Amino acid sequence: MRGVRRVGRGRTGVLAAAVALAATALSGCQAWSGGVGGDPGERTSATAPTRPSGYGTAFLGVDECSSFGTTSFTEVPCASERAAARVVARHGGRVALGPLCPPTTDFVLHISEPRPSSGADEGGDGSAPQGYACMRKLQPPHPGDPGGGGGPRTIVGDCLYGAGRGEVRETACDGEGRHDPEYEVTAAVDTKARCPAATDLYVQLGGGRPVGCAVPV
Repeated sequence: MRGVRRVGRGRTGVLAAAVALAATALSGCQAWSGGVGGDPGERTSATAPTRPSGYGTAFLGVDECSSFGTTSFTEVPCASERAAARVVARHGGRVALGPLCPPTTDFVLHISEPRPSSGADEGGDGSAPQGYACMRKLQPPHPGDPGGGGGPRTIVGDCLYGAGRGEVRETACDGEGRHDPEYEVTAAVDTKARCPAATDLYVQLGGGRPVGCAVPV
């Protein structure tokens, strides 16, 4: 899933509060901070071509498709046999500072633009940030679905396991993931006080209802 920092438990548990969450665009959920899917060290990226691709006016614009990939992706026609995922939202800037992806996003692509001679790239690799694309796979399984065990956001229906150091991470609710589920997020509310009495763990989700209420499973 995504890595999440535990900030406290409800009435049935005793848990120490906050540790800082070190999360990249695809890390985990924070048990007081909403998660971002995948491994904490993982970074999925795509580099915009210097010339238009011909599939749209912008590289990986909304409703355009990307190829299969592990750490890098290219834009392809959505009808192509190489097409693997569709862009459901596209934003400029950095993920941490920009709008949230839709709840059932499967993964996030960080888009960069080649600038080998500018000297202004932030990673020292000759590229400059251009934004990010929220991606939905064309075929299941969908890790961003409720209980799917991944995706850039923690949402109602997702399951979590204790990852140590005051963190919890997302795992598949069906038990088919690498870790058995220990908690399930059953509600999203605006304040902790609105969580059900059975809540044992609070998770920060972001958005209009930023508090996730989780119970043991």
